[in-house]
Amino acid sequence: MNQSAQPSGMRGFVIVWLGQVVSMLGTGMTNFAVSFWIFQQTGEATALTWAIFFFMAPSVLFSPIAGAIVDRANRKMVMIVSDLLAGVATIFLLSLLAADSLQIWHIYLANLLAGAANAFQFPAYSAAVTMMLPKEQYGRAAGMLSLAGSASGILAPAFAGALLGPIGLVGIMSIDVVTFLFAIFALFIVFIPQPEVTPEGRTGQGSLLQESAYGFRYIFQRPSLIGLQMVFFFINFLAMFGFAVMVPMILARTGNNEITLASVQSVGAIGGVVGGLLLSTWGGPRRKVNGVLIGMICVSIFSQALMGVGQSVFIWATASFMGQFIIPILNGSNQAIWQAKVAPDVQGRVFAVRRLIAQITAPLATALAGPLADRVFEPAMQPDGAWASMFGWLVGTGTGA
Repeated sequence: MNQSAQPSGMRGFVIVWLGQVVSMLGTGMTNFAVSFWIFQQTGEATALTWAIFFFMAPSVLFSPIAGAIVDRANRKMVMIVSDLLAGVATIFLLSLLAADSLQIWHIYLANLLAGAANAFQFPAYSAAVTMMLPKEQYGRAAGMLSLAGSASGILAPAFAGALLGPIGLVGIMSIDVVTFLFAIFALFIVFIPQPEVTPEGRTGQGSLLQESAYGFRYIFQRPSLIGLQMVFFFINFLAMFGFAVMVPMILARTGNNEITLASVQSVGAIGGVVGGLLLSTWGGPRRKVNGVLIGMICVSIFSQALMGVGQSVFIWATASFMGQFIIPILNGSNQAIWQAKVAPDVQGRVFAVRRLIAQITAPLATALAGPLADRVFEPAMQPDGAWASMFGWLVGTGTGA
């Protein structure tokens, strides 16, 4: 298909977006089912948090090199290849499961590959949106992308919870593979322009190592950008402690009830859909930095803190809804700032380093969260535990506290 016949602009973006909606649905179903399988096998939060760690670590640490490759290569092909690698990780697990040989460490290994692929996906997709759409559409595009994730968040837990019994983990992973192929086909048929070389791009040219380091130089030379990233650095570190133990907490407090977990996650995703729809039609606040800072405060109070003190499905669902409602506005405002401020031909490198700075503490928090929950906090919050009399009135006592 020649370039003139390929969909481009908003039409092309919508096609790519639809591919991502379908792919995210399949991936979300697999993540839900695998998380439930891990907790059934081990009964501990540690194994679940380590699975998250092995995905996040390469996703964050490979970011600078991935960003440099994104700026050097054809961004469309980078997106296709990274989606293929993520699909290979799922096929690897599917083949082991079909042979009745799947073990926990296999999931860790597959997550390493999927995380490495994700290191390329974020800068490539973010930079591609900049080239496909005009500046005034950035906020709406961020809202649509957030809406895609939230829509899959509603459907994936519901579908996975309903299908896990009838078709099992093998069936769910097979669906995931098909959705990957659909997303790759959507990328093949659209036109994604390459950026023109700018003065910033010429300054950052050099060896792969030099180009990987350029993203750091670009951000650290701009005080407003590094200040924004340091806020995300500290917030993400604290938030990951809660995120990593949410699934095992709910399962522990409900007797491994996957329907309850799916319900809480689906209600949260409804909040994400509402937030994403709001952002895609509104475009976000005029002063994007207000959307970031006020959003962080609201997520901390009405989602993280409320989830921690909650002891009922209603409170968990409310906290999940509030967090997912606010996050699209927060992240969409942040994304619009970066897309407007950074030259298109260096966005791969800069966005990758931006992600590294914001999320470098997340793998550490994830690795610590499970052992701390299993070995320190939960034992201390047993009815006769050391902290039960001090905090029991707030978060309860016993399993999952």
